Amino acid sequence: MLNLVIFGPPGAGKGTQSQKLIDQYQLVHISTGDLFRAHIQNKTELGQQVSQLIADGNLVPDSITIAMLEEEVKKNPVAKGFIFDGFPRTVAQAEALDAFLESVNTSISVVIALDVNESELTARIAKRQEISGRADDAADKLVKRIDEYFQKTIHVLPYYEAQGKLSKVNGIGEIDAIYAELTAIVDKY
Repeated sequence: MLNLVIFGPPGAGKGTQSQKLIDQYQLVHISTGDLFRAHIQNKTELGQQVSQLIADGNLVPDSITIAMLEEEVKKNPVAKGFIFDGFPRTVAQAEALDAFLESVNTSISVVIALDVNESELTARIAKRQEISGRADDAADKLVKRIDEYFQKTIHVLPYYEAQGKLSKVNGIGEIDAIYAELTAIVDKY
C-alpha cells in the first residue's frame, strides 16, 4: 500500500499536486481541510465546533482531527493507498497517525514537503481567496495560519526525516514541473 503525506504551508500547492497524484496512482485523498469543510457545510455538531475554531484562526484539536481521519481510512478498506493532505500538523499527530496505520497493517511510505517562501504563499492565497472566497483565506486568518505553520507545524519534518521518509521539493515553478519531481519520488515506492 502506498501512503503519502503531502506537506507544506497554506498555499504551497498541496491540493493541486494531490489531485494529480490521486489521478495517477489511484489513491484515496484525505484532506483534513476538506473533511472540516464537509462537516461545516452539513452543519453537523462537529462541523459547528470546527467552524468556530477555524473562524478564530485556530487549529482543530488532535482528538477531533484524528477521529475524522481514522473514519475516512476505514471507509476505504480496498484502497491502493492514501494521500494525507494537511495532516499531520504536529509530532503528536504524526505519532498518532503512525500508530493508527500500524494497527491496520500499513505505514507512511513517504512524506513530500513542498517548499514555498512566505511572499509567494501570501500572493497565492490572496489570488485563491478572490476566486474561491474560502473563509480560511481571509488576510487576518492567513497570517495566523502561515505563522502557525512556520512556528509549529514545520517541526513535524524532522520526525519523518529521522525515519528516512522525508523528501523535499521546491514548490515554486510550473505545476507540471513540480509534479514531475513528485512522481519521480513516488515512483521509488
